Amino acid sequence: GLFGVPELSCPEGFQEAQDKALQESEQLVQKACSTPPGPETVMIFDQLSDSLCRVADLADFVKVAHPDFAFREAAEEACRNIGTVVEKLNTNVELCQSLRRLLADETVMSSLDPETRRVAELFMFDFEISGIHLDEEKRKKAVDLNVRILDLCNEFLIGTHIPNKIDKHVLPEHIRYNFTAEGNYLQVAGLHADCPDDLVREAAYKIFLHSNAPQLARLEELLASRNSLAQLVGYDTFAHRALQGTMAKNPETVRQFLEKLSEQLSKRTQKDFQMMTKMKMKLNPHNSMLMPWDHPYYSGVLRAERYNIDPGLYCPFFSLGACMEGLNSLFSQLLGISLYAEQTKRGEIWSEDVRKLAVVHETEGLLGYIYCDFFQRPDKPHQDCHFTVRGGRLKENGEYQLPVVVLMLSLPNSARGAPTLLSPGMMENLFHEMGHAMHSMLGRTRYQHVTGTRCPTDFAEVPSILMEYFANDYRVVNQFARHYKTGQPLPKNMVSRLCESKKVCAAADMQLQVFYAVLDQIYHGKHPLKKSTTEILKETQEKVYGLPYVPNTAWQLRFSHLVGYGAKYYSYLMSRAVASMVWKQCFAQNPFDRAMGERYRREMLAHGGGKEPMLMVQGMLQKSPSVEDFVDALVSDLDHDFETFIMDS
Repeated sequence: GLFGVPELSCPEGFQEAQDKALQESEQLVQKACSTPPGPETVMIFDQLSDSLCRVADLADFVKVAHPDFAFREAAEEACRNIGTVVEKLNTNVELCQSLRRLLADETVMSSLDPETRRVAELFMFDFEISGIHLDEEKRKKAVDLNVRILDLCNEFLIGTHIPNKIDKHVLPEHIRYNFTAEGNYLQVAGLHADCPDDLVREAAYKIFLHSNAPQLARLEELLASRNSLAQLVGYDTFAHRALQGTMAKNPETVRQFLEKLSEQLSKRTQKDFQMMTKMKMKLNPHNSMLMPWDHPYYSGVLRAERYNIDPGLYCPFFSLGACMEGLNSLFSQLLGISLYAEQTKRGEIWSEDVRKLAVVHETEGLLGYIYCDFFQRPDKPHQDCHFTVRGGRLKENGEYQLPVVVLMLSLPNSARGAPTLLSPGMMENLFHEMGHAMHSMLGRTRYQHVTGTRCPTDFAEVPSILMEYFANDYRVVNQFARHYKTGQPLPKNMVSRLCESKKVCAAADMQLQVFYAVLDQIYHGKHPLKKSTTEILKETQEKVYGLPYVPNTAWQLRFSHLVGYGAKYYSYLMSRAVASMVWKQCFAQNPFDRAMGERYRREMLAHGGGKEPMLMVQGMLQKSPSVEDFVDALVSDLDHDFETFIMDS
């Protein structure tokens, strides 16, 4: 069976696994309600969470990644059913009372360790945001809103990817071949951001981002429903609800962070835009005004011209085997951990190119498993991501339930006889995803509710982004980057040039991220919104980003992150700031420092989400960083390295 779960040797097995989980959960609910308040209450709640998550998490992965449609469909159904049960449990008054009795008992609470207390509070938080404290009518309304929001999220997500069609005669003949033809229509499925023809990019931008009434209605209803739910359960706005328990804590801090960052970036961003405008004038003298469809393209042109970074020159040094060796060597030096390939049993994997790795510590033994689903295949989503399939926890019998995760990448299948070669970007992504996997393996908490990456969103990206700093350090890269034919190491100046090239137009790129984050905060802020989502987009784009809004476009209708990162899009920037500070303070001097590696494990990885994120950061940096510190860390990363600059000059 999939992942060694015996029921899952066929799609119908999902029904069986689900029934078993629901049966188990019913018994646990009864047990929770009849147990006197004490640490056992939290244990039972966590078992309950685990019995449902073991099916739901696995199904979450299978529904997007399994090549067999019947498996995907069965997993989708299981997700929906378990989701409904979870919503019902979150509004089960009797179940909540048993937890409330524990939280109200000061004697028992003061005898609990901090992790158990936090987990009890987190379970209570789940009840409260589902409206448990409301009367029956309002509770029912909260459940209905939750269900409606889930449906709207799915519909909106599908809408963000649907291509737009246009009558082919509208476009000049010489650019039509760039788009897929369908009878008299052309399909525009993306922004064609890398296309050298300005006209193609302009057409793609205006057509792909053209406003669309049904999608607009979905977005407006989604934002309004989220706001209604938040207010129903006692928050001012959806952002206040979403940010509870995060590093930022509240929308005011996020606003301050984004405003200060924007202020610090503005001069550099203007400079970047000027450089892009000059380049555009040089290549296209008739039309030199910089437009939103120009930014990704011309920043790439400037990068290539200034540093001659042809991925083709780098790929031969980054074979997949060499990169995996590099990770193994890094983890072994920093954390005493090695990765071993394991044989899989029949039916355990969903595609024959999936590899299973055992993660083994030099003294603690086996920590868990990582399934590597690295290669492209038809119907597989084109995004790189990390899935928790089973969370770690201390079982009732004293054994530890080992975590199981999947890393999904979209690497090209290699030519016969040649190894898989990664571009620098793919190599960095592999390191990034491996950062999540290590968090999952080392966040060995007692409770699966807070295991590994089950922590606030603005902290979850810290371990993965930190790995990018390792991937861009010559001392690390030099350990594994070898030409697959000659064995020659990657020259140092090639690594330095690659790192410096990433700083070209980096301020403008970051400013674009700030704009998205600000937009997300406004959409999830005070309702009713003062203007339409498109008018807010126009105003915010001109004020925060600086490139003109293009009439009749509605970029927000393609902003798929509004679903998974609602009110939390800033997280990526804040996580990067923390990762940058950890890198500079703890690893920049010696990226293989074992004592630092152990401190990083102890202070930041070991707690999963069982400790307040800011306390973990404090433990690592030995100070509590301010918003200004975050901003300085991000901005100082944009400065060019003087040594490389001199070398290249």
